[in-house]
Amino acid sequence: MTDRHPVAEQVIVITGASSGIGRGTALRLAQLGANVVVAARRGDVLDGLVGEITAAGGTALAVPVDVSRPDHVLALRAAATDRFGRIDVWINNAGIGALGHFWDVPVEDHLRTVDVNLSGLILGAHVALRLFREQGRGTVVNVGSVDSEVPLAYQAVYAATKAAVLSLSRSLNEELRLAGLTDIRVGTVLPWAVDTPWWTHAANYTGKAPRMAALDDPSVVIDALVAACSDPKEHQTAGMKARTAAISHQLMPDVTKRVSAKVIDGELARASAARPTTGTIHVPGPAGITVDGGVRERMRSEEPADPDPRSPAA
Repeated sequence: MTDRHPVAEQVIVITGASSGIGRGTALRLAQLGANVVVAARRGDVLDGLVGEITAAGGTALAVPVDVSRPDHVLALRAAATDRFGRIDVWINNAGIGALGHFWDVPVEDHLRTVDVNLSGLILGAHVALRLFREQGRGTVVNVGSVDSEVPLAYQAVYAATKAAVLSLSRSLNEELRLAGLTDIRVGTVLPWAVDTPWWTHAANYTGKAPRMAALDDPSVVIDALVAACSDPKEHQTAGMKARTAAISHQLMPDVTKRVSAKVIDGELARASAARPTTGTIHVPGPAGITVDGGVRERMRSEEPADPDPRSPAA
């Protein structure tokens, strides 16, 4: 007989739960016995996720939310506490991006990225921490990025918001320490680039289909988020690639920044052509409701075929 997992019977709120890392984390946590409150803009997709969880014997509640709206985030807290009486963990996972040269991306897309990735996370953390002070305990888990440490070309504002996420998390932990609130903790998980529908949802002005070298499987980040629910770390890289990049930037910041820019520039040079798009950052769409994004499979199809070793040109 196995020991019960620490998240069993915990009430865990997850934003950005309709696809990708958020969806995968909700499914995993429910499987481990947590009561999950899934939040995102696409209510119909969330209803399907709740149906999948309950069919497998789990417990879940769907709350349609735009995390950039204060009234929506307050309603999320109210719905969770009305149903379960408390919240134990709040995962700020919702995130969007706009790809391209900074000057080619419309300013409205830049500002929307800030609204969701930073303002939305501030709203979630503020609502959660005020509740946790009333409860006397609780955990906030913020999803940053390797970009929290390493600036990345073609994702300038996304990287800026993720750097702010890490800085905010560190400051909040110091405030909690000074206030003597030792049973309230803030953790930050920093993934490498991950193969999820994030790339489908992103605004894209590069002229090429989005791609990134050595994309991680979503399970790498899901494992890190599940662990953070019971053992949050202020700075927790998810997987070896993110850990190596963070260490490299600490030791050689200029070299790491330039190598990262060269890598993504090289990846785009090999990608298929794509028209400019705002993606779904302003208005949600029906595509991209899975955990895996299928980007690695597309990247393989974009690679030139291996030459026949028997041909003279090989």
